[in-house]
Amino acid sequence: MERFDLSRRLAAEALGTGILVATVVGSGIMAETLTRDVALALLCNTLPTGAILVVMITVLGPISGAHFNPAVTLVFTGRRELPVNEAALYIVAQIAGGIAGTIAAHLMFGLPLLDPSTKVRTGGPQWFAEAVAAFGLVATILAGLRFQRPAVPWLVGLYITAAYWFTASTSFANPAVAIARSLTNTFSGIRPADLPGFILAELCGAIAGMVLMNWLLGHAKTRGPVTVAETRS
Repeated sequence: MERFDLSRRLAAEALGTGILVATVVGSGIMAETLTRDVALALLCNTLPTGAILVVMITVLGPISGAHFNPAVTLVFTGRRELPVNEAALYIVAQIAGGIAGTIAAHLMFGLPLLDPSTKVRTGGPQWFAEAVAAFGLVATILAGLRFQRPAVPWLVGLYITAAYWFTASTSFANPAVAIARSLTNTFSGIRPADLPGFILAELCGAIAGMVLMNWLLGHAKTRGPVTVAETRS
């Protein structure tokens, strides 16, 4: 498998996170423009997000691994698959790319470059929802890499599409995206003061997902041929 140098991997992480955030923020702005129905607006926000994840993971995954998410990067560092110094640079690239994505979305819709959100997203249910969202995302990625590696882009895109609707927080599941979304006072925004609770919950959920999946996906015991007695049971 081709190995890309660190500068190209960092550029891929920034680009992927930026396009992801531009999609999340931009589709939210478009949804608000087109409808006052909150459920329909959320659907309009959900489908482009899931779709762009499939695209970005497919085209940039071979370069950087397509983390686009500090929680995912920390999981791979915890699994000793990414050095700590590179992980730190990945996270910086992801956050910078995410902020650039918000700016790009605002430019497309004629809004101020950065406009801190006033949308309140806080409280135990929201934090638990973010922990669940991140837990499920990590579980999906790790199991997908183990059993269906070519399907990972679709698995992640479909998981996030579903998680938008079954979590109370609409599934940020990503500290870099949360930070970027705090800088837009639009449909997808989150008040900057609410970031610490979201980010802590996301990291806890991701770590819990890693711990469980490391055990669940541990090397299975080898077994011999199926016996006649087993075929009759």
